[in-house]
Amino acid sequence: MTVWLWVGFVLFVLGMLALDLGVFNREAHVIKIREATAWTALWVALALAFNVGVYYLYEHHWLGIGSEIGHELDGRTAALQFFTGYVIEKSLSLDNIFVIALIFTYFGVPAIHQHRVLYWGILGALVMRGVMILGGAALIRRFDWIVYVFGVLLILTAVKMLIARHDNLDPGRNPLIRIAKRFYSVTDGFRGPHFFARVDGRWAITPLFLALLIVESTDLLFAIDSIPAIFAITRDPFIVFTSNVFAILGLRSLYFALAGMLDKFRYLKTSLVFVLAFVGVKMLLAHHYPIPTPVSLAIVLGTLSVGVLASVVGMGHDTAALLSPLADEIEELAELTYRQARRVTVIIIGSTVLLVGLAMVVLPGPAFVVIPIGLSILGTELVWARRMLRRVKKQAQRMTDSLGLGEYLPKLITEEDAPATASDHTAPNPGHESTPDGDKRTPR
Repeated sequence: MTVWLWVGFVLFVLGMLALDLGVFNREAHVIKIREATAWTALWVALALAFNVGVYYLYEHHWLGIGSEIGHELDGRTAALQFFTGYVIEKSLSLDNIFVIALIFTYFGVPAIHQHRVLYWGILGALVMRGVMILGGAALIRRFDWIVYVFGVLLILTAVKMLIARHDNLDPGRNPLIRIAKRFYSVTDGFRGPHFFARVDGRWAITPLFLALLIVESTDLLFAIDSIPAIFAITRDPFIVFTSNVFAILGLRSLYFALAGMLDKFRYLKTSLVFVLAFVGVKMLLAHHYPIPTPVSLAIVLGTLSVGVLASVVGMGHDTAALLSPLADEIEELAELTYRQARRVTVIIIGSTVLLVGLAMVVLPGPAFVVIPIGLSILGTELVWARRMLRRVKKQAQRMTDSLGLGEYLPKLITEEDAPATASDHTAPNPGHESTPDGDKRTPR
């Protein structure tokens, strides 16, 4: 029964992929946002439906699941672990989407053929991730201390994600490209949807195949980073594999739905850094202070929500680019300023304090004190945080005045908090730029 459960799930996945490419996308066409959104909703709905199935499989031990297969888990625990793992893997794939968009731009892949590249790329990714998951599960089962290695790896990945820059990506330097060009010549242009073409009687590869190679190698690197994250949530190989598969299956449609909008969610990457760092710490504490799965899920969802909310609130107000304080080369590192490093540090500390304060809204703690502190820290760099802090102060001032405490307490709204007047914008200081709030900033 063990083999048939795995075989049945793999056949289901292959059937869905065949239905996708062979029926719904049989004819090459440009994927519109509306179509991509519908497919994204379908894949998410299938994942949630499978999550319900996971509950009943483990609750009643159908086909030996939860007794002969995987770990001994009840239905509620298994379903919660699947959903948490799915959310983590889905969120981490957002950074992958941005890199894929840069790859397609670099090679000039026509929009009509991008779906084909992603289809075969994800098919290869499923195979690679399956092998890596089985290897990771075997390592943890054989060497229990390997979880500490995975934890350190996740923290280093978080640091790498924080300081990495995608704007200087050069796929042409990828070793796979050099190897492919040693064995095959490259056509001078695209040959429709084909990866190979005959040139002067010999087989040659097309730029579409080169794009596929880079997409595959990129997903391999992301898998090395993200797969240890799911082992921090569960060590059940069936849950690890299925949650990963469902997160990857919706990657193509998610790409077409969000590729042109990722620059709008400029603080989402920072929240992904916190997710990876938290999961890494969770693995390091697993043997001594295990963090319950419901708490992990709440922290992950809360962190992602803060990233999305900050991006939406700051959209159109805080237009300065958020650059990395470090770079791969010393020359680039020398060009980065103290201001940029300070900006990133403030965002990390302020976001952490704000996140803790928001958690205290539902958990015990002085949220009314911690949230303004977080906004104050962020307000030293971000316009939207200053505006939100001003609103909080005004609301608190009204409450104290209504309670008759205004004469006993210091004024919360000072002259510095007052809205900027027209005179603030008439003569800006040389070497500075004015924000919509009237704040002066040093050029970066």
